[in-house]
Amino acid sequence: MISSVIKYLLFVLIFLRISFAQQYLDAQFKTASNLYDNGDYFNAITEFKRLLFFDEQNKYSFIGNMYLGKSYKGGAFLDDAIKYFSLAKKYTTDSEGFYQSQTEIIRCNILRRTIPKAFQLIKELEDDSRFTDKKNDLIYWRAWAYIFADDWESAAGEFEKIDKNHELKAFCNDVAGQKFSGTLLVLASAIIPGFGQIYTGNEFSGILSLAWCGLFGYLSINSFYADRIFDGFVYTGLFLRFHRGNIQNVNKFVKQENIAISNRALEYLQYKFAGLKP
Repeated sequence: MISSVIKYLLFVLIFLRISFAQQYLDAQFKTASNLYDNGDYFNAITEFKRLLFFDEQNKYSFIGNMYLGKSYKGGAFLDDAIKYFSLAKKYTTDSEGFYQSQTEIIRCNILRRTIPKAFQLIKELEDDSRFTDKKNDLIYWRAWAYIFADDWESAAGEFEKIDKNHELKAFCNDVAGQKFSGTLLVLASAIIPGFGQIYTGNEFSGILSLAWCGLFGYLSINSFYADRIFDGFVYTGLFLRFHRGNIQNVNKFVKQENIAISNRALEYLQYKFAGLKP
């Protein structure tokens, strides 16, 4: 009789312990997720780590690591985010959880501009027979990878595969159309010094290049015509020096202007585009 009572009490104590532990974990998860929802990523990370530490049954291993990854991502710690998304992937029990964690890793690689890795992971998902219904989703993230690789034309081509009238296709084509062609401007500036600088909006630099090249070109021709050979070589050297500087300036200004165009486009996408972003 006494033995039966002891067994019963032990059973009740074990049951209460498990029940209390589960209630604690549920409350801990709610606290941590509320912190994340409110944008308090630093404290959310602390609370999710506490949750996982006491979660002996691994009930929250997947979702907890996913939230940790998202919290680190929200704080721009992308390497740490990838670490926890990878842990979440290990604890997933279904293909949907695997896909969610893998796409989060892809998005982090896009943001940190490790584009070849993002392309590799996208291709792996495309080749996985479990995710044939995710084709357009994966094309979408490939397009974003091209955006962060500063290849706006390729990005537009990917968005077109999803929808010929996709709003981001038109946007990417517009950005690509705004960018300057360095090859054409260098060629034009080789013929007309200063043209490239003026075309990219750097009028003062362009006018100086045109003036110096024009001056030393004139003096060089005039010296040779007057049989002042030494002076002609000196002025030719100065002409070539300023002409080379003119070409270098064109390349520099084209690069600067194209970066500025891309940055404005990315800023627009970050703050004004309402759709899904990396």
